[in-house]
Amino acid sequence: MSTRTLQQVIPAIATSDGAGVKLLRSLGQSQTLRVDPFLMLDEFSSSQADDYIAGFPSHPHRGFETVTYMLDGHMLHEDHLGNRGDLQAGGAQWMTAGRGVIHSEMPQQQSGRMRGFQLWINLPAMEKMKPAGYRDIRPEEIPLVRLPDGGEIKVVAGNVIIDDNFVGGPIQGISTEPLFLDVRLPAGGQFKQDIATEHNAFVYPYEGHVEIGAQNQRRPLQPHTAGVLSSGETIEIRSPDRSAAFLLLAGRPLREPVAQYGPFVMNTREEVEQAMSDYRKGQLV
Repeated sequence: MSTRTLQQVIPAIATSDGAGVKLLRSLGQSQTLRVDPFLMLDEFSSSQADDYIAGFPSHPHRGFETVTYMLDGHMLHEDHLGNRGDLQAGGAQWMTAGRGVIHSEMPQQQSGRMRGFQLWINLPAMEKMKPAGYRDIRPEEIPLVRLPDGGEIKVVAGNVIIDDNFVGGPIQGISTEPLFLDVRLPAGGQFKQDIATEHNAFVYPYEGHVEIGAQNQRRPLQPHTAGVLSSGETIEIRSPDRSAAFLLLAGRPLREPVAQYGPFVMNTREEVEQAMSDYRKGQLV
C-alpha cells in the first residue's frame, strides 16, 4: 500500500475579509494555489473583539459550496432562503450556493475567543446552477472517535474506519466526495487513514506541528500551513514531541476550468459576468 508524502507547502498569509475580519488564508491566496476541488481555506482566531466583531454582512455566492467549522465562539448564519443557523463551538454549516445565495455570518458575542475555519469547495459544471441549499450541523451530530493512544477525530464529512469500526460523518452523498476530519494527537501520537487513490488531499495543522509520511519519508509541517499530499492509498501523520491538532481534507478532483471573481466561481468568464449581472439586477437567486 503506497503512503502519501508531503508534496507542496503553502504557508497561510494574514489578510481580512467580510467587514474587516482578520484571518489567515492558505489555499486561495492566489488563484494558482488551490487543491482541486478545494478553492480556499481561511482560519480565523482571535480573542480581540475588534478582529472579528464586524463579521461577514450580507453578500452573494454562486457556483460552489462553503463550509464553516467553529472551534470557539458563536456566529449567526442567515440567508435569503430563510435559513438560520446558530454556529457554536464544535458545530458547522454546509452551504451549497448553487445558482445563487445571499447570506450573512455575524458574531453573536461582544468578547471572548472566536476561532474556526471556512472552506470553499467547487461544484461540477452540471451542478453550478442547481438550487441553493443549507445544512446546519450541531456539535452533537459530528461523531467523535477516540484513538488508542489518546488522540481523537471529529468526522465532519466522509467516513473513517478505526479498529475495524466504520464511522460516517453527517455530510454524505456530495459529488466531490469530501473527507473533512478534525484530528487531535497527543505528543508522540500517530494517525493513519486510507484515502481514495484518485482523490486530492491536504493537511492543515492549527495547533503544534506534525510529521507526514512513512517512517523513512517523514517531513515536518508547521502550524498554519497547508501541506498538499502526493497521490497514494494512505496517509500517516505523527505529532513528534508535543500535542497537535490539524484538519485533514480530501476530495474527488473535478478537473474542470475555474473562472473566479470574488464570490462567484464558474467555468468561464462569460458565466462569471452573467453572475455579476444577475446580482446587480436582483436576479442572482
